Amino acid sequence: MNELRSRLHVQRVVSTFRGSSWPVLALADGEKVVVKLCGSAEGALPLVAEVVVGALAEALGLSTPERYLVELPEAVPSDDPHEELRDLLTKSAGLNLGFRYLEGFRNVTAADASRIDPALAARIVWLDAFVQNPDRTAKNPNLMIKAGKISLIDHGAALNFHHDWRAVTEQSPREPGTVVATHLMQVSEPELVAADDALAATLTRETLSRALARVPDAWLSTQGADAAERERAAYIAYLHKRLRAPRPFVAPGKHVPFQLRR
Repeated sequence: MNELRSRLHVQRVVSTFRGSSWPVLALADGEKVVVKLCGSAEGALPLVAEVVVGALAEALGLSTPERYLVELPEAVPSDDPHEELRDLLTKSAGLNLGFRYLEGFRNVTAADASRIDPALAARIVWLDAFVQNPDRTAKNPNLMIKAGKISLIDHGAALNFHHDWRAVTEQSPREPGTVVATHLMQVSEPELVAADDALAATLTRETLSRALARVPDAWLSTQGADAAERERAAYIAYLHKRLRAPRPFVAPGKHVPFQLRR
């Protein structure tokens, strides 16, 4: 599992990816970096999800862009003069999350998705169902491809339970969700079941702990290191309980509608 690289320092914002969170393409210490900003409406929670899910994806042998901690200075120069972006950049001064720019990659199409190896597709679907990621659909694939290599991007909407910890109950981690049914890749039930045991065995409590350890304290709590550590423990407990067999998101016949791809 890759560590987050040492902090990069943004010198200039080059362009903006219009959307709900307004990620930007920036030049940072001579590198092109896609930066997700902590000043967006949901704060640092999407950054937490990106770090954790990216680490778990890599543990499962799935490719994601390299991640960096990125320092955004106050009044950073921007080639995009949009007033709303300037306001967001001002709110995001400090520590943000960057990703290596995927030079030469393009968005996966529905035709590309239909040709993805079934075993790889099953791993991707399994991960998304486990972390409750709703953003890998035909409308919004969040997969990129270059010379047949698939890279998973944009996991900020995953781990949706952390938006309201007060609503989390003992049963919450055991809810199947609807990710499998709505996923871009409609893998068959036997394919998902075949992948299940090996993938779950890979994500040990230690693996979960290492993923959470990569999240900066400040993104988890404003109350200091002890409070941040309690937050990490809550994430680990939730995800570990979700991994307990039989995993609810791999029992479609019992829990959610399921379509066979073949």
